[in-house]
Amino acid sequence: MTKHVRGRWLLAAASASALLLSFSSAPASSAPGAGDAAAPAALTSAVRADPTAWHAGIPPLATPWTNKVGPNNALPEYPRPQLTRDRWQNLNGVWEFAKANTGEAVPAGKSLGERVLVPYPIESALSGIQRHEDRMWYRRTFTVPAGWKVGSGNRLQLHFGAVDYDARVYVNGVQVTTHRGGYDGFDVDVTDALTTGPQELIVWAEDLTDATGQPIGKQRRTGDRGIFYQGSSGIWRTVWMEPVPAASITSLGITPSVSGGNVKIKVNTSGGTGLSARVSVKGGGSLVGAADTVLTVPVPRARLWSPDHPYLYDLSVSLISNGRTVDSVGSYFGMREVGTAAGADGKLRITLNGKILFNQANLDQGFWPDGLNTAPTDAALRWDLEQDKAMGFNAVRKHIKVEPDRWYYWADKLGLLVWQDMPAANTGPIPVEWRPQFESELHEMVREHQSWTSIIAWVPFNEGWGEWSREDTGRIATSVQEQDPSRLVNAHSGVNCCNSHGDSGAGDVIDFHQYLGPATPAPSGTRVAIDGEHGGFGLKTSNHMWFGDGQAYEMEPDSSVLTAKYVANQEAVITSAKYCGISAAIYTQITDVEGELNGFFTYDRQLAKMDLRQVRAINKKIIASADGSGANVPQPPAGTPGLTGIAFWPLDGSFGSLTPVGGPGFVDGHNGQGVSFDGGTQYLDAGKPVLNTASDYSAAAWVKLDKADGAFQTIISQDGPSNSDFFLQYSGADQKFAMSFAGVRALAGFKPAVGQWYHLVGVRDTVKGELRLYVDGALAGTAGACMPQAAPTGNTVIGRGKYGGNPVDYLDGVADQVHLYDRALSAAEIQQLFVSGS
Repeated sequence: MTKHVRGRWLLAAASASALLLSFSSAPASSAPGAGDAAAPAALTSAVRADPTAWHAGIPPLATPWTNKVGPNNALPEYPRPQLTRDRWQNLNGVWEFAKANTGEAVPAGKSLGERVLVPYPIESALSGIQRHEDRMWYRRTFTVPAGWKVGSGNRLQLHFGAVDYDARVYVNGVQVTTHRGGYDGFDVDVTDALTTGPQELIVWAEDLTDATGQPIGKQRRTGDRGIFYQGSSGIWRTVWMEPVPAASITSLGITPSVSGGNVKIKVNTSGGTGLSARVSVKGGGSLVGAADTVLTVPVPRARLWSPDHPYLYDLSVSLISNGRTVDSVGSYFGMREVGTAAGADGKLRITLNGKILFNQANLDQGFWPDGLNTAPTDAALRWDLEQDKAMGFNAVRKHIKVEPDRWYYWADKLGLLVWQDMPAANTGPIPVEWRPQFESELHEMVREHQSWTSIIAWVPFNEGWGEWSREDTGRIATSVQEQDPSRLVNAHSGVNCCNSHGDSGAGDVIDFHQYLGPATPAPSGTRVAIDGEHGGFGLKTSNHMWFGDGQAYEMEPDSSVLTAKYVANQEAVITSAKYCGISAAIYTQITDVEGELNGFFTYDRQLAKMDLRQVRAINKKIIASADGSGANVPQPPAGTPGLTGIAFWPLDGSFGSLTPVGGPGFVDGHNGQGVSFDGGTQYLDAGKPVLNTASDYSAAAWVKLDKADGAFQTIISQDGPSNSDFFLQYSGADQKFAMSFAGVRALAGFKPAVGQWYHLVGVRDTVKGELRLYVDGALAGTAGACMPQAAPTGNTVIGRGKYGGNPVDYLDGVADQVHLYDRALSAAEIQQLFVSGS
């Protein structure tokens, strides 16, 4: 048994192996890849002898809360903190369960053969089923309390927090509703289906997961031991019921306005007409007005909500019909306002309550080794967020998953800014027939979560997963802005990455991903910039890994090295914030997840993997330092005048000071002779770093390509410790010329023709913080490159690059008339150089 103490971050729980011993009667059916946590064969046969009794499964890893879950305490907390009533009944617990077949009749009045613990998804150990089924039946009975007076003034509402993915609900054999969508809740009035005595409730669910175009987030029917995980099917949030009046409050839309000194509240109702609402803010104002309209309630001298002071106002709402109160609910809200403003350096940044506040965020995927999509207990749900606060984070990115309401309640209470993702479909374009469903679920997510104080941004797409066109991504982002203008909209997190169709220009945010990072996008005049994902440093922890092994973006040998890597990485976040103007940085991630080993904590939440005191210190430093004051960017020296530059190699029958490697030879050039390269081994080496990459510089050459396919080709570069300091290149990924840093490219707008001469000039401008590419004397592309570069360490070379410590991207073509400059050439000078042909 391993113990791990980190000051006040000690986990006061037994290790995973010790917790497993508590499941002495648990079934051995394990999730795929259960490894050394699988149960003995004798136990399997003993459990299977009684399938009608519920038994918890044995998870590959157990959390400190696994053995606290049982038939009588399956998430017993009130599930809807922002719309509370006194009378309700939780329907979580042991239900009957069976696999369902297509076209099968509803099993009304028939007992099902297995037992499942609701609301844990069936693939999870806590459900007791611990396998996937495409289709399934759930069954139980319930009794309506006589004191609820259902049928004589009140109606009975049945609430499902979430069922993944398609659901049909039957009460006493009568179908009362259907629902499609795995991450949103649904309600149904079942009064007319009730009979006397016990009531029978049956739920049919179908979840084909990644076999369809449905939104699934990171779920897969079979995880890939990488970034996609075991899916969660069926009922996975609380099921409950409550009596409501015939005319009742269904939801509240709450929008605080700090600048206006008020809170706008819409009381949504059903079952009546001509209704009024009385809204009272404890410590604020009170107002009576028409229901189903926006009421503006004053909040004088407001106490503002922030991560440092998460003050929440209590709210009372009553529904009035013909002068009589017919329904009353409780709620709450925080007075906070999200916006943008220019910092002292003129760069646009995120504000909270009118003040610039850097969002130092942790990525949170919301997966659990015992409950998968469902946290084992409310304390567990809260624990992850508590650790974010303890580590000095002030924000969380809820990554392509939507949580139960109580997760957002704890974010509100603890004081964390939430960037809320829409769950993605598969990584490829969403099929045409599924696109309206995706948009419908996106807008439903926004509607259901519009009143949570903690949520400050919506993220419709991640890394292009599911995107089918840049124009539609922009349209969708704009539609979310119109639906909720009180928050930021991040149209596509990781717009520079993966399956992205490119920047639509829509929304309020420019978001780059860079592992290991941090990313360095710069804001525009109308959009802030953030690092949407970076980091991903990993560490293996024996006996605390889902598969017994795993990976990360970079593995470290021990906790001290991992901590040092994190601290150095976060120091670079400060530089990115000061030089580039990023407003947020999101580190991957709060815990390991299955095969991903890049968490602050192990997947079982048993071990902290870094020195969390150092983590907290650097996180607090970032928030304090990234205040919008910017960096004092030094002015570069004037540089050498003229168009010859600090180095000029005509390559006219002589290599000059260059050393040929691999046998490149002379051929007809653009001006006299040039040097031909074979695309595999040949290049020219200057033997030293000619350019000072810590300041401004330019590189120019004539080039003719012998091929233009998906392979990268470098014309001029200068070796750095691991990667070239810059690449004047043909980008095979884009099939265009580029002036690049690793991960940043200023691209031309066309594909070059094979056998045609082009004049290329790459410019590094440290004052503007950008790269510029000129082709044939004209500006062809720009890219933000705001981070300062280190002093040069490696040789200038012609005909290849360096990446990951290795020589790469050999030129297959001819280069001629190479110039290097110790300054940023002007557009007029570049045009003059092109016209001269030299």
